[in-house]
Parts: sequence; C-alpha cells; structure tokens
Amino acid sequence: MKAEEERLLLYQEGLELCAEIEKVFADVKLGDGIGLFEAQGLDDYADAETCARYRASDEKHDWRRITSEALRQCNSSLSFFDAEGMRFHLPRYLIAELRGEYGFGMNFCLSHSYLASPEKFDLLNSQQRIVVRQFLLHKLHDPDDALDRPHIVRALDDYWTWPTKQEE
Repeated sequence: MKAEEERLLLYQEGLELCAEIEKVFADVKLGDGIGLFEAQGLDDYADAETCARYRASDEKHDWRRITSEALRQCNSSLSFFDAEGMRFHLPRYLIAELRGEYGFGMNFCLSHSYLASPEKFDLLNSQQRIVVRQFLLHKLHDPDDALDRPHIVRALDDYWTWPTKQEE
C-alpha cells in the first residue's frame, strides 16, 4: 500500500506543477516557429508544399488547444522544433507527461537534446527554465524513470541550473 500512496502523492505533486507550467507559459504564441504537424512533416522528409499545408493546420495561438492525441501522433516533433516551436509546444508536452497522457517520456528531450541543440531552449525565460527544472526534479522521484536518473541529474547540473541574479 505504501508504494501506491507514494505514486498517488507523486501524481498529485505533478498536477500542482501543471498549474505552474500553465502560469509561466500562459501567453506564449508560436509566432514564426515550427508547428507540431509541420515538424512531423520535416521528420517524414515531406516536401515544402506538404509542410506548408501541415503548418496551415497547426495551432499557433494557444498551446492548451493541442490534444494529447496530437502530441502522441507527433512524438518525434520535439526533435524538429526551432526555439519558437519548442517554447510554444514544451508546456503542452510537459503537462501531458505529468498527467500520464503522453506516454513517450520527456526525459530524453530535456536531458539529451540540450547537448546537441541547446539553441532550441534559448527563448525560455528564467521562470520557464525554473519550471522545466522543477519538472526534471519531479521526474527524479518517479520510479518509472529510474533508468533516466543519471541523465536527469547531469542535465540539472550542467544545463537546467537555477538562474543567476542577473538572469532573473
């Protein structure tokens, strides 16, 4: 019973973190960034015309409107976002992960992608970076993420650090 109670507590803490994620990403728009289905088209080596069609159907104004089903369908899009696309879609992916609606895990994106493409996270402000850090700290305690712990710790130590006074 203790493990079940701990899992429930972890889930409840995750839901509280969702509220903070919503708050710090509330007004983020896609702008000229790469959209969800557009990124999937890039992964599929779609031609420019097809990617433009995908972009036309992408949500650009309110990331909360993106369904968990669309995130699952476009799980590789995380690798193809530019900085604007990442800033716009990241909160939706984080929340879906915390609610158990995503299923592909965000740990790899946050603990490995910064090594190859740190510029994808350049547009995050200090409050947004803090909430990503809180997400990773939360994932450290999830028994389902035990294999990712060394990578998460490294990412927290090397990249998702607390902002300095001048960054705030």
